[in-house]
Amino acid sequence: MDNCEIIDRVKYIIREMGLTQGEFARRIGVDSSNMSKYLNGKLPLNDSLINRIVVNLGLSKDWITTGSDLPYAKQPVAMPSEAMVFDGQIRNVPSTDRQGTPVYDIDVTAGIMPRARMFASENIVGYVNLPGIPEGCRIVTVSGDSMHPVIRSGDFIAVRELSNLQQIFWGQIYVVVLDDYCMVKYVRRHDDPEMVILRSENRNYDDMEVRRTDIRDMMFVQHILHVDKRM
Repeated sequence: MDNCEIIDRVKYIIREMGLTQGEFARRIGVDSSNMSKYLNGKLPLNDSLINRIVVNLGLSKDWITTGSDLPYAKQPVAMPSEAMVFDGQIRNVPSTDRQGTPVYDIDVTAGIMPRARMFASENIVGYVNLPGIPEGCRIVTVSGDSMHPVIRSGDFIAVRELSNLQQIFWGQIYVVVLDDYCMVKYVRRHDDPEMVILRSENRNYDDMEVRRTDIRDMMFVQHILHVDKRM
């Protein structure tokens, strides 16, 4: 294992989660002073520490140790029974203690909306506690069949805001905001470094080639939440 490269990947995750080193240490159950030594290279990043990061944050161990694979798994997460769904919308989500991941009554593919307005407090319909969803995520809904069957119309996704739009994990799913469209797509590498390829799961949709400078905003799709609407 290359200790320096692993440190760089851990630091990247800390930045993307918007945490301080101390907060990150508490999340994975490590002494904050030792965490500082790990990140400064004064202590080696051993397998025990890496396993703590993988288990507590839902990261890929292959990505942490070698940079291969993808940083986050994309296994679907089941919604808890308390989160009732009517006509594809979450309702009656427990929210008394405001603990857990906030759920927003918005469809990110339904139109263009400034992020501040999208995630305004009045759009929150509740909070849910689900395993594996890091702090800082938000739950929204998706419509359309371009990502079917990975994401079905009416499914929910847990998204995480990015601090650096230039750093892309190729092959991952993102919410991509352009001037006239907002869509959920795989983001693939283009031969031209100034361009990206937006790819659908549904092969009835063609790839889109987009200039990176035309992308106004991006959000990382952390988890996909399938909802059984037959209930």
